[in-house]
Amino acid sequence: MSNKSSKQNTTSQAMRLDKWLWAARFFKTRALARGMIENGKIKFNGQRCKASRTVEIGAQLTIQQGFDEKQINVLGLSENRLSAPLAQQLYQETEESVKKRTEQAEVRKQQHSVNPRPDTKPDKKQRRQLIEAKQHKLGQ
Repeated sequence: MSNKSSKQNTTSQAMRLDKWLWAARFFKTRALARGMIENGKIKFNGQRCKASRTVEIGAQLTIQQGFDEKQINVLGLSENRLSAPLAQQLYQETEESVKKRTEQAEVRKQQHSVNPRPDTKPDKKQRRQLIEAKQHKLGQ
């Protein structure tokens, strides 16, 4: 019995990176978290790492999700996947990261307004005209 209680104490102090990312609700499954780690989208204290990397309180993670890059500090550990408000208490995003993400979002909004999209998809005739125009442009 004492082995089980000591094992639980050690796991509450340190846990796998992929499991922590899943518990903190950055990814829907541990497999997705592991895949992102293996692809180099997650950096642990500024360096690439493996999914089995042990996470400690105070570690700094850099997470790339889509166009955004988040820099967070680990504040807590949890074996279980928590509700969103509780999961947000496991980490804190740095102020410069928040500022950078909001600036990049504003730039994306401005770029979107410059390149408007049509309200509907082109019909068959319009698609043919687009293809013809592209081929004509490439031919010159």
